[in-house]
This record gives sequence, structure tokens and C-alpha cells, in this order.
Amino acid sequence: MLGKIIVVVVLLGILGSLGSALVFLLKDKGGSDRTVKALTLRISASVALFLLLFLLWALGLVQPHGL
Repeated sequence: MLGKIIVVVVLLGILGSLGSALVFLLKDKGGSDRTVKALTLRISASVALFLLLFLLWALGLVQPHGL
């Protein structure tokens, strides 16, 4: 159960980072690098989530629906 909670929290963080990147893009109009930083954070969090899911699967804490 803890693994699923962590996954949901990371997903919410990814969505928050994506939303903040959109706000920075509209607000700064290309005059700042905050959009790039927010999108870099989102990509890093997405890769970390992908690796976390593989780790949780290898440990047997989550199971894919198709298998």
C-alpha cells in the first residue's frame, strides 16, 4: 500500500510541475528559464517514477494488471 501512495504522490508532483511550467510559460513570455527548469524537474520525476515502478515490481510490492 505504501508503494502505491508514493506513486500517487509522485504523479501529483509531476502534474504540479507541468502546471507550473505552463504558468511560467504564459507569465514570463520567454523572458525567463523557469519554464525549462520546471519541465526538467518533470522529466526527472517521470524517469524516477518509472524506475521506482520497476523496483516495486521486482520486490513484488505491485503487480501489473496484464500479467
